[in-house]
Amino acid sequence: MKLKVAGITILSVVLLAFLVSCGGSKAVKTTQTAPPASAATTGSKAMSAGSEKKIGPAGAMSAENESGQAAMMMLADVHFDFDRYDIRPPDAEVLKKDYAWFNENPKKRVEIEGNCDERGSIEYNLALGQRRADATKDFLMTLGVPAGELKTISYGKEKPVDPGHNEEAWAKNRRAHLEAEK
Repeated sequence: MKLKVAGITILSVVLLAFLVSCGGSKAVKTTQTAPPASAATTGSKAMSAGSEKKIGPAGAMSAENESGQAAMMMLADVHFDFDRYDIRPPDAEVLKKDYAWFNENPKKRVEIEGNCDERGSIEYNLALGQRRADATKDFLMTLGVPAGELKTISYGKEKPVDPGHNEEAWAKNRRAHLEAEK
């Protein structure tokens, strides 16, 4: 797990360096509870050998195989403040970028997984995770994604992306993960 987190962190640093070198003029404002950039790409399946990472039209990562065709587009996660399930403005922008993926992949179903940090009871976190998944689904529907393409589930605190026991880890784990069905 530590190797996977390290790989994601390295990928995030490379992605950030790429974006900065492209002349991005917008400053990124972070708060103490905001997850690091690597959290936006967590939960993705590993790419096959010989593939390279590209920035897709939705701003999400995609893999490109040797033939130059896009093999997989990864939807970005959204994150939540402690004990909250409202979509924050930066995460609304993430979902707007994810919306472009839906336009490129009509009729493709996506499961929205609601997740929490380790604090709180199992029952509380399952309910909070479901509210986070539902809030994400509702936001995507307001953008125009058909309800039939979205499915929600709550994992509560059972699927942490970071096993740490500190605020940085908890911030990464308070998320809604979007997974396209194969």
